[in-house]
Amino acid sequence: MTSHVVPGLEARLALAETVGREAGAVALDYFNRRETLIIETKRDPQDVVSIADREVENLIRERLAEIYPDDGILGEEYGLLAGRSGFTWVIDPIDGTSPFVNGMPNWCISIALLHDGVPVVGVISAPCHGELYAAALGLGARLNGKALSLDASRTVRNAVTGLGANTHVTPAFVAKMVENLLEAGGTFIRNGSGALMLAYVAAGRLVGYYEPYMHAWDCLAGYCLVQEAGGWYLPFPVDGGRLTKGAPVLAAAPGAVEDLRKLAGV
Repeated sequence: MTSHVVPGLEARLALAETVGREAGAVALDYFNRRETLIIETKRDPQDVVSIADREVENLIRERLAEIYPDDGILGEEYGLLAGRSGFTWVIDPIDGTSPFVNGMPNWCISIALLHDGVPVVGVISAPCHGELYAAALGLGARLNGKALSLDASRTVRNAVTGLGANTHVTPAFVAKMVENLLEAGGTFIRNGSGALMLAYVAAGRLVGYYEPYMHAWDCLAGYCLVQEAGGWYLPFPVDGGRLTKGAPVLAAAPGAVEDLRKLAGV
């Protein structure tokens, strides 16, 4: 599939990159003075939010709406604003808020664009690392301008897999997925940001990423990146109001798809 299937994709990608850089700079400023932030909890004590999340999301929404007022926007903090253009932006202003507020660099800004239920643009900004990941359907994936292409010889047995977990799934389920991966000869990391670990799959740093319950704003940008780098992802359900609900998330380099699908039972 090539980019001409989706009109105007190059312009939307360029805007997402520009906004990703600007939002990353604002978020990094908050990070550098995080001791002044008031931290709130959402659904449980591990699910936190700060003024930084809200301010960054407002910035992204404003910048996108200035250029594409008819596009829909779904953000983690302020929900879904329906559009009329057939495009919907899906954004996480700070994925990895827990690392963010605790002074760890494993957080990012995630900006995706959906068209006909497919992620057609994905931009992930990791300000602490000085990295900007960007991809669009048919246009490839890049990290700081350098093309990304996955190595099919990398598997769960000779590379590292990313895993994610939260209180939406039971401790026993999490323990079993770790056990299954280790029994398959793999090893894993969890860095606190699912979006960033998906970007690492696209960059070949991780061979795959699995989280049994995740939201669209956490995964869709990473999905676009992984596909355009030559990988595979499990489609996220977007119809019938499901875009705002959680679902299993799985992405993998070519050599790990079979093993990780077995691990995830999909």
